[in-house]
Amino acid sequence: MSDAGADWEETSPERLYVITGGRSGSSVPASLDLVTLIVARSGPKPGMQPEHAAIIRICQAPLSVAEISAYLSLPVSVVTVLLSDLLAEDRVLARAPVRAASLPDRALIEAVIDGLQKL
Repeated sequence: MSDAGADWEETSPERLYVITGGRSGSSVPASLDLVTLIVARSGPKPGMQPEHAAIIRICQAPLSVAEISAYLSLPVSVVTVLLSDLLAEDRVLARAPVRAASLPDRALIEAVIDGLQKL
């Protein structure tokens, strides 16, 4: 078989259909977007689907859904289905990314600086 045939197999719709079990949506009501952070709760278990095991292995430290998709070379829609399976099994945790800290009002900072200078 040529290399072109192997590349076609990796990205074929049939392969993606098999990976997701024919599902196009998540199995649990989870709001996963590209920046949702995923972290594994434990290591992969024997007999686990290879893609599930790969997600658990790479998510020992928090990764976004977009990063997982890139690392596994799978479409985000497929990764979302796989993540919903892992969430349903309580194998991973999902959380929104930490929001950037809001800075205090500039006038407040200037007042504090002014007060400190008067000490």
